[in-house]
Amino acid sequence: MRFVQVLVPTGKREAVVEVITDESIEYAITDETGTERYESVITLPLPTAAVESVLDQLRAVGIDEDATTVVLEAETVVSDRFDELDEAYANDSDDTTDGDRIARDELLARANELAPGIGPFVLMTVVSAIVATAGLLLDSPAVVVGSMVIAPLIGPAMSTSVGTVVNDTSLVVRGIKLQVLGGILAIISAAGFAFLLRAAQIVPLSAIEVFAIGEVSQRLAPDVLSLVIALGAGAAGAVSLASGVSTALVGVMIAAALVPPTAVVGIGLAWGTPRVVAGSAVLVLVNFIAINLVALVALWQLGYRPQSWFRTSEARSTTLTRIAVLTVALIILSSALAGFTYSSAQTAAFEEQTNAAIETELPPKMTMLDLTISYTGFPARTPQQVIITVGYPPEIDPPAVADAIDSRIESIASTSLYMGPEIPLVTQDYHTAISAANSNAESTATEANNTDSMGSITVELRYVAVEQT
Repeated sequence: MRFVQVLVPTGKREAVVEVITDESIEYAITDETGTERYESVITLPLPTAAVESVLDQLRAVGIDEDATTVVLEAETVVSDRFDELDEAYANDSDDTTDGDRIARDELLARANELAPGIGPFVLMTVVSAIVATAGLLLDSPAVVVGSMVIAPLIGPAMSTSVGTVVNDTSLVVRGIKLQVLGGILAIISAAGFAFLLRAAQIVPLSAIEVFAIGEVSQRLAPDVLSLVIALGAGAAGAVSLASGVSTALVGVMIAAALVPPTAVVGIGLAWGTPRVVAGSAVLVLVNFIAINLVALVALWQLGYRPQSWFRTSEARSTTLTRIAVLTVALIILSSALAGFTYSSAQTAAFEEQTNAAIETELPPKMTMLDLTISYTGFPARTPQQVIITVGYPPEIDPPAVADAIDSRIESIASTSLYMGPEIPLVTQDYHTAISAANSNAESTATEANNTDSMGSITVELRYVAVEQT
């Protein structure tokens, strides 16, 4: 429900009253003495769905757009006529409009409120990027979520979409500028902060160790599910904005699609890993495009248009053009996501089959303690090294299983990764004695078997004798 107050220009009072009476709307009208331009103030309670229609009718009879109009949210209206009016407008809602959506003017006001001033926007963007970087390097989901809460990203995306559908060029330009500025600032802030952490040895980790951190590794290779998150965020943002409900939680969802991968781009720059930068940058671009595209489509489908019919035609042309451009860009970048997804599926299958094969080849008294696989290549990932740590009782000599495991891994690579069997593998056996009581390691033998070093996959088989306490 809304409580609407409108200043009525001099000479337009009778026409305004006639419109309101024809709509069976209860109203109160008082004289305006503050200026000669307006002669009265009309006050009327309206259902949310009726605000846009009634204001359009009032403007059609002479209330210009710059006349002061106040729309407030009403808690309760006690009136039988209001209930009938509410039901009538709910029944009149067609397929292209939602009876619960707010009016166009209210939507514009909310979009402008969500697009903050440049000072607060810059500050909050920098802080959120730094906090996200810290959370990723700490492997702390709670800190990463905190960075999403303070990120001011919902406003620019929604402003761009709202400005497009209602043909407000200044709002579109403002939204685009804030999105571009926010993305660049976030990357620079994350990269600068990560570089300081690395230079000061606060995070004394190698690139491999950094990108093995759980929160970081999750965002290295984007996949199709990342696109689903962004699409959902864009739709939720548009619907929450149009329905007049709080956008705070939806803002967190939008930030979830943008802030962490942007921070990973900065971390990749700080540690000098172009492949990480490229993968995360693709994810950021896909998410930005998806959020804008879905928000634009959702707002158009909800029935938002400019007031005048000739501006509606222009807005339709602009909206359809931007939808087409965003769709093409999303399809192109999504092909990269599909490649990442396929590569991830291949490597997952390789790891699962390798693990099962090793378990099958090991004798009953031997146990696989650890399996580590490192990869190379981008975007397609190829196994570079497989390290297998096997435990055995110290009272027995470990049986020779290297050749069997070597053969199984070669077979798996040729089927799950389409690496031909002509690629040789290097097998190295290490014998290490470890006391489970004091965890002191003592090397007893090295390199029991070494075939020709000609291939791209190195398989290291490490035997570990574990003394039971």
